[in-house]
Amino acid sequence: MHRTGITELEAVLAVARRSSFRGAAQELGMSTTAVSSAVAGLEARLKVRLFNRSTRSVALTDAGQRYVERIAPALAEITRAGEEAGASPDEPRGTLRINAPQAAAYLLLEPLFGEYARRYPQVRIDIVSEPRLIDVVAEGYDAGIRLAESVPQDMIAVPLSADIRMLVVASPAYLAQHGTPSQPQDLLGHQSIGMRMSHGGIYHWELERDGQKLQMELPVRFAFNELLAIKQAVLMGLGVGFISEWFIQHELQSGALVPLLQPWCPAFAGLRLYYSGHRFVPARLRALIELAHELRPGNLTGGAKP
Repeated sequence: MHRTGITELEAVLAVARRSSFRGAAQELGMSTTAVSSAVAGLEARLKVRLFNRSTRSVALTDAGQRYVERIAPALAEITRAGEEAGASPDEPRGTLRINAPQAAAYLLLEPLFGEYARRYPQVRIDIVSEPRLIDVVAEGYDAGIRLAESVPQDMIAVPLSADIRMLVVASPAYLAQHGTPSQPQDLLGHQSIGMRMSHGGIYHWELERDGQKLQMELPVRFAFNELLAIKQAVLMGLGVGFISEWFIQHELQSGALVPLLQPWCPAFAGLRLYYSGHRFVPARLRALIELAHELRPGNLTGGAKP
């Protein structure tokens, strides 16, 4: 009876994470052909199709989803056991796998990960950006990055940014043409640039002042699922946006974007690096945690203050 090998399982999980055989091959340091053969061989022995394939996309079947959910925690535990048994306690090496939203990865690239790469050249840094909140332990990540309010309660959290705000902003050209709102209700007469959430809906802007909380559902002219496009559309004068303050610091300082209704935009706890306290912490992750403490939150995101 043929026994399923670790390489085959790693290939399946990598393809599931990347939704791509080529992406999985790059992650694993294998050829695309080798990854495809490993997955096909496993499917043949299991007598079930794990992935639906087309020329443009790769997606798990229902059976594949169930299979991945069962093997991911077990393979993660095997990997951790190997690291704990064979890793040097002081020398960071291997692959540091981080799950983070795209905007967070972009903002932290130079202050945190750039410095980390310079200090620890033997570590490969693999950052996967996606909007959905996942189980970082079950899916084989060393750690995740999310806003403090989204960090699971059973995780250890390390601050990466100062408190931040979501700001209502517009370009000077847009305001010259459409007027400047002076209260939240005025926004209903403006076009907005909306954020498309992972569940498919549009994010409702959350404003608050003196305990009064409002959820604003505005007319949407454009909708995007990532912040770079939203910022660019607002800079072009296509509508009003609701954007994290630390993501638009330069535009605010230069006057390219104008903050609106600031009393209605209170600060909240910012980004956190989080990881499980119930597992072995490899040297590569310990080094990142220590670097985050050393640099301090204000230095990691430019010291933006509410």
